Amino acid sequence: MAAPLSDTPLSPLQTIAVIGLGTMGTGITEVLAKAGREVIGIDISETQAARSLAAVEASTARAVQRGRLTEQERTALLARVRVSTDLRTAADADLVIEVAPESYEIKQQIFRELDGLVRPETILATGTNALSVTRLAADSARPERVLGLHFFNPAPAMKLVEVVSSVLTAPTAVTAVTNLALDLGKEPVAVGDRPGFVADGLLFGYLNQAAAMYEARYASREDIDAAMRLGCGLPMGPLALLDLIGVDTARTVLEAMYSESHDRLHAPAPILKQLSEAGLTGRKSGRGFYTYDAPGSATVVPDALTPLSGAGGAPGREVGSVGVAGSGTMASGIAEVFAKAGYDVVLAARSEEKAQTAKARIGKSLARSVDKGRLTAEAAAQILDRITPAGSYDAFADVDLALEAVAEDLEIKQQLFATLDKVCKPGAVLATTTSSLPVVACARATSRPQDVIGMHFFNPAPAMKLVEVVRTVLTADDVHATVREVCGRIKKHAVDCGDRAGFIVNALLFPYLNNAIKMVQEHYASLDDIDAAMKLGGGYPMGPFELLDVVGLDVSLAIEKVLHREFRDPGLAPAPLLEHLVAAGCLGRKTGRGFREYARR
Repeated sequence: MAAPLSDTPLSPLQTIAVIGLGTMGTGITEVLAKAGREVIGIDISETQAARSLAAVEASTARAVQRGRLTEQERTALLARVRVSTDLRTAADADLVIEVAPESYEIKQQIFRELDGLVRPETILATGTNALSVTRLAADSARPERVLGLHFFNPAPAMKLVEVVSSVLTAPTAVTAVTNLALDLGKEPVAVGDRPGFVADGLLFGYLNQAAAMYEARYASREDIDAAMRLGCGLPMGPLALLDLIGVDTARTVLEAMYSESHDRLHAPAPILKQLSEAGLTGRKSGRGFYTYDAPGSATVVPDALTPLSGAGGAPGREVGSVGVAGSGTMASGIAEVFAKAGYDVVLAARSEEKAQTAKARIGKSLARSVDKGRLTAEAAAQILDRITPAGSYDAFADVDLALEAVAEDLEIKQQLFATLDKVCKPGAVLATTTSSLPVVACARATSRPQDVIGMHFFNPAPAMKLVEVVRTVLTADDVHATVREVCGRIKKHAVDCGDRAGFIVNALLFPYLNNAIKMVQEHYASLDDIDAAMKLGGGYPMGPFELLDVVGLDVSLAIEKVLHREFRDPGLAPAPLLEHLVAAGCLGRKTGRGFREYARR
């Protein structure tokens, strides 16, 4: 009787079969061959198999041109790759990786056939990101040898590989595949079997909410995508990413996630079904959320939904001087932005001393720019001279735009707007920088709600390009036009959104962060693995826990509560772990401890 797999050390995985030679299968084939493995690429279509081999040849030729491979290395690499349409050619493989379409029926059929072909010790891996590895394993004659091996697209470039164990998987199989991933130069992350695993489990909920936001006509596709790129530093906006992934693929993944979680955030937005069934599946079909110049192209072309550049509308009001209320980092940053753009700025706080301190902070910021060669000393001095500190809001009497950046407390903001109503001249635009409070509540504290609008800057204001322009049902058209024009003059990218909790960025960002906390709370994955997964698999500049500790856990909890209260969705309820950490005073970097510990300064 053969020894159980858990007791049998496995030899290195040298010969590997890849079943399904689409974009992902072709990429995996190239990665394996580059690492010295013998690769058998298998596809039911002879045309697709030939196309896959040609793609590897073209990709490696480009690598030679760029000096990443020598011609000799390329020749040896290509000699290690052969393609076939016959599954029997996988018989001698040490490892089989299937990346067939996301269908239980198709994958189970492949696994059943492999059971009768491959050696007893061969490991069978599925590349699924949506289906249950356990269900596929249970249907195999060798469930202990079945696991998930989830690469990310494009496989040659993306570092992350999720190694997915079911309750049936033998530890030695996991070890062998993990060692292979390391040998390929990848970063393996070990995860359990649930739809989406780590990276897609977090990513697809966010993409789904973005699709629902667009479907509700809350914001345009261009503004949603620009907001997430510029506000969060993401490499792509969510709707453009859905087009890249494939709208139909996203719908399949979300349906699998929803069937397991019953979380409404995973219930596919109806527009995903409508686009899928109409054949508008994204780049591969030439049309999805956007229109492309040809199927498979990345070039977006104008269509009926593309906004007209310089579209007419109400003319804006003249803005020559600006008042900024507040003395914190955001207030001083916004004052610096306006002064750099040539505006005369009154920086007012509750006392002359606080206002002077805020101006001094701007002086230090400008001095750093001078040191880095971004400004001349003369230009910095001129910018600073445009800022007048004041210890009373009475100094706003002649400003054309008054913008508050005080504490995120509705009562404090309403009191300030009542004051601005009294001191500002008729026709002045009154703006709030709130990130989570209702703009209309600030507007109603004045006798001129038509003049009130939201201008949500991102921190640090001098560096971040995005401003969410939030109009209420009472905001006048010319006030909206004024703020759009001002954003252009201060070199910021304005996106339009309505007056509801979270606007665009926070409404999409914080549920994603909350879901990451739930993964840790449920012991599904570690902080480090989740952060690595999102940086390496999603191209995020920071992992969710790094970002939470920077933002502040108390700030994050407050925003989560506002979102939950507004939308009443149980899936938006703050994770208990977040509430416990805040109650314990672990607020992130500012306290020295949040999800991680930090050295005290």
